[in-house]
Amino acid sequence: MAEAKDTYQCQVSNCGYIYDPDKGVPRKNTPPGTAFKDLPDDWRCPVCGASKKTFRPLAGPGSVIEDGI
Repeated sequence: MAEAKDTYQCQVSNCGYIYDPDKGVPRKNTPPGTAFKDLPDDWRCPVCGASKKTFRPLAGPGSVIEDGI
């Protein structure tokens, strides 16, 4: 799994999907090695369909850990 600062989590209630750039999302044509920042703006959570804006990094600035979520 990628470092926490490079891994993002969907913040929609009852979802919590974690985007791991090391894995990508092959079924959504997102190849392994694709950084979250490089995903297109219209990319959606493969679990709940939420927009990219609902994701937060697991560590670092603006992260779920930093904000105590």
